[in-house]
Amino acid sequence: MSTPDHPLLAAVRAYAQGPLAQQVHAIDQDGYYPKPELQALAQLGAMSAHLDAPHGTGDFGVAIQAMAEVARVCGASGFMVWCQAVCGLYLQQSGNPALTGELLQRHVQGLGLGGTALSNPMKSYAQIETLLLKATPVSGGYRVTGNLPWVSHLAADHYCGAIAAVVDAQGKATGREVMFLLHCDAPGVELHECPSFSGMEGTGTYALRLKEHFIGAEQIIADPARPFIARIRPAFVLLQCGIAAGVIQGAIDSMWAVEQPLGHVNEFLEDRPAALQAELDALLARVMGLAQTPFDTSTEFFIDVLDARAHGAELSLRAAQSALLHQGARGYLMQSDVQRRVRESHFVAIVTPAIKHLRKEMARLSAEVQPA
Repeated sequence: MSTPDHPLLAAVRAYAQGPLAQQVHAIDQDGYYPKPELQALAQLGAMSAHLDAPHGTGDFGVAIQAMAEVARVCGASGFMVWCQAVCGLYLQQSGNPALTGELLQRHVQGLGLGGTALSNPMKSYAQIETLLLKATPVSGGYRVTGNLPWVSHLAADHYCGAIAAVVDAQGKATGREVMFLLHCDAPGVELHECPSFSGMEGTGTYALRLKEHFIGAEQIIADPARPFIARIRPAFVLLQCGIAAGVIQGAIDSMWAVEQPLGHVNEFLEDRPAALQAELDALLARVMGLAQTPFDTSTEFFIDVLDARAHGAELSLRAAQSALLHQGARGYLMQSDVQRRVRESHFVAIVTPAIKHLRKEMARLSAEVQPA
């Protein structure tokens, strides 16, 4: 990535390479959740550039590049920037005054922090899983019950966007879903620790358990949820390209770092830094083009977004592995940035939508648009 001229990107880069960089080992190895650092990034505008005025400038390209500047230093933090950014998108696009007023303003400022519990619903819409949360209509809203195995960027005072299948009093599916803002400290909501991950330990990831949790009109993001998801899903996936771009750039940086002492032997490796940089720059140019129309709901556009996201995941894996080979034994040390990025690249490849999910959806959608 070239040196940013945009003042927001310059500020995010300076913070990421300064205060955030000092916490990367604690985040990765000790499970430190970088709440103060995330709040500082929010105040710089790193998580809200994509939102419409007055909360942002509606610039998805800048939002993706800001995320990349963070992920270049710390993939876990880049992922949490995405969580916060996409949760803000849910709030603003809901059109619900209870969510678009003070709550959204606090969210943009980093005073409120929230994630996204849409991994299971996105897999459900792709016919990979069934919806795990069930919502029963009651007077004034719904009662929601069910378990989600892991949701990131959470704490007791956080919140997240969630989707539940609407069922009748007998538990029978009604064929629609409701999307709502779930507050982690609300009655009927429990957070439970997850097993240790190979990476992403500092991402505030918990299992969510809901039992007869009541949601009222002030929490509704979309009812029914499916048309809302169809409208925002390209933006949801497109924003994730910032995580991939940052991890890739960080890997390329690590390759250049050993060029002087090891270039005479590294020249015999495949995926050299200049070639990877050219491929990343081409991918970013493509992503920036897609970012001009993030709410295009055409099938062809969504296929292009999915393909760009898949390319980012695949390039993350190649770049991180190549960085390890370029650095040699020093890259195999547990405290090495390269070792961490190998694990971060695996996360880029498996986080929803994972590479297999992306390819499945591209195949399905491509069959739909093929001429008879």
